[in-house]
Amino acid sequence: MRTGLYPGTFDPITLGHIDIIERAMALVDRLVIGVAINRDKGPLFDLEDRVAMVERECAAITRVTGGEITVHPFENLLIDCARDVGASVIVRGLRAVADFEYEFQMVGMNRVLDDEIETVFLMADAQRQSIASKLVKEIARLGGDVSNFVTPSVNAALQEKFGAPN
Repeated sequence: MRTGLYPGTFDPITLGHIDIIERAMALVDRLVIGVAINRDKGPLFDLEDRVAMVERECAAITRVTGGEITVHPFENLLIDCARDVGASVIVRGLRAVADFEYEFQMVGMNRVLDDEIETVFLMADAQRQSIASKLVKEIARLGGDVSNFVTPSVNAALQEKFGAPN
């Protein structure tokens, strides 16, 4: 069984993330969504909320694909998380050249730490490439409509956080 790990902060999970998850499911038998605790980023949603959002959105995907998706919070090195969950592949989503430069450095470091774990880059669908959680939060905070970037349940969670209708 090939296990992949798709790590991120998922603060919140977006349609871009969901696109990468759906694409990754075609490559692995089991996908672990690693929700990074990452206190340094100062997430809008606490860990429990982010895990619940990811679980809710992934349940819909598994109903369609029949694949196995699990959600795993982590705070250690990515490569250690991959080992912990038995992943042989790390899945990373790319949006732009800036993403690639950062990810390229990460792959190099991870290969030194464990050269048996591969990293696979997936591009989101062209309609989803510009979506970034940071921008979604900013738009929602300022009362903008984020319904084209997140699912209805995530949109509702953002509205609740910011107290503004979208």
